[in-house]
Amino acid sequence: MASASDLGSTDDYEALMSMTDVELLKSAWRQEKAAPEILQFESRLIKRVREQIQLMEETVEEFTESGFDPLTVSLYQMDLDRTQFLLRSYLRIRLQKIEKYMFHIFATAELLTRLSKEEKWFIERCCVDLQTHLEKSVLSQLPYTYQSIFQQSVINDETDMVAKPQLDTFVVCKTKYYLGHIQLEDNADGEPDGSSPYDSGSQKPLEEPFEMEPNVLYFVRYKAVKKFVEEGKIDLY
Repeated sequence: MASASDLGSTDDYEALMSMTDVELLKSAWRQEKAAPEILQFESRLIKRVREQIQLMEETVEEFTESGFDPLTVSLYQMDLDRTQFLLRSYLRIRLQKIEKYMFHIFATAELLTRLSKEEKWFIERCCVDLQTHLEKSVLSQLPYTYQSIFQQSVINDETDMVAKPQLDTFVVCKTKYYLGHIQLEDNADGEPDGSSPYDSGSQKPLEEPFEMEPNVLYFVRYKAVKKFVEEGKIDLY
C-alpha cells in the first residue's frame, strides 16, 4: 500500500486513479443506462473499481490526517466522489431493471447468466416474495382461471402479465469499426415489427440492410444492433 509521501507526484496520482478503469466504468454505466434490457454484469471491472475506491478512501484519510495540502486533498476527494457516483448509479440502474422485469429475467436462462451473484440472489428473493404476497392477498380470492401472476387467464398460454423490455426502442449509438449488412427489420419471431417501411400487407420492398461507418452517430432500433452491443462493437449513448 502506497503512503501519502509516495503518492505526491502527478505520475503516481494518475497511476492511483487508473483512469482506464474509470473510463471503462463510465462506458459500462452509459451502455446500461441506454440499453432497454439488462446487459452483462462487468464483474472484473467492478472488482477492480471497488479496490481502487478503497485505496482512494485510505489515501484521502491519510492525506487529511498528515496535514497535506487541502487543495490536493479536495482533488483526490472529487475523483473519489465521481467514481463512487458512477459505481452506485451503474448498480442502481441494474437493480431498477431487475425490479421492473424480474419475472422475465428469472424465467430466461440467458438473462440470468448476465447477473452477478448478488443480483441473482436478489431477483430470486424478489420473485418468491412477490409471488407469495400476491397469491395470499389477492389471487387466492379470484376465480381459479384468474389466479396466475403470469397470465390474465390460464386459458391463454401467453405470459401477457409479465413485463418485458421493449427491444424495438430507438437508441443512439456509434461504432469504432466499419459494420455492414445490418438488418433493421431483424426480429426474433420473424414477424413485422414496425421498423420497416411496410407491413405484411404492403407491396413495397423491404428496406435494404444498412452500413455503419466508424465514429458516426446513428439513431436505430436497439434490436437491430443488439448483437453488436453484446459483442462490444457498438457503444450506446
